[in-house]
Amino acid sequence: MAIRKIIKIDESKCDGCGLCVPSCAEGAIQIVGGKARLVSETYCDGLGACLGDCPQGAITLEERDAAEFDAVAVAAHTGHSVEDVMASVQANAVRGGAAPAAPAACPMPPSRPHPAASPFLRHGHGAGHGHGGGCPGSAARTIQRAAAPTTAPAAAATQSQLGNWPVQIALLPTRAPYFAGAHLLLAADCTAFAYADFHRDLMTGRVALIGCPKLDDGEVYVKKLAAIFRDNDIQSVRVAFMEVPCCTGLVRIAHRALAESGKDIPLELVRISIGGEIMPPDGF
Repeated sequence: MAIRKIIKIDESKCDGCGLCVPSCAEGAIQIVGGKARLVSETYCDGLGACLGDCPQGAITLEERDAAEFDAVAVAAHTGHSVEDVMASVQANAVRGGAAPAAPAACPMPPSRPHPAASPFLRHGHGAGHGHGGGCPGSAARTIQRAAAPTTAPAAAATQSQLGNWPVQIALLPTRAPYFAGAHLLLAADCTAFAYADFHRDLMTGRVALIGCPKLDDGEVYVKKLAAIFRDNDIQSVRVAFMEVPCCTGLVRIAHRALAESGKDIPLELVRISIGGEIMPPDGF
């Protein structure tokens, strides 16, 4: 423990928008129970790169007794190398504040590229929009699975349940014949790849709307969905989203769109793990 700078989150101001999550390259912030929370003091470098991304001003820096920043723990948490962690920290320290010291056992190699070239730079602080930016949801991982049987008859393949086009939220019209009395499936685009029985279990009998709450413009989604809810006789909305923190933004988009539409439409949440399992919604 040592006296150092570390983030402080005012939960009374936090509305759970999640914008701070991808801005923390070390994965120190996650949305838990609808609020941003510091999941580990050892993941926070104290440089405050997340401060400017909180529209509510809920995140500040304070100086207090806290566990020291641990680049090795961050590397294990995010799936990046220790060298990339420290390159990111050093690069962001140049923008404001002193960087924590690198662990003695993991010095920066002499041949390391300039920190500005690090693939671990923070989203919104040197990284291009649409890159992982060190968000825990973007950490590389390998999913081990048993080999599928090769004797299954071709006829057993799941038939496509897609009954509308287009499906991308930004491209959808606000009025269309297929919206009349429709049950909607609002799905993060990764869900169809993660969940094997996506068509059979989640899409059957529903109009599909897909998008990415991290890479796309959430305000555009809110306005488009609010218009669809308001101008059509929508019976229900099922929201399918991934377990990673950034993906919960789709749930907040759905709630906001319903509020703006003035409609009382039943909302069902389906949370999917990276491994392809359906999980409890976890308070959303």
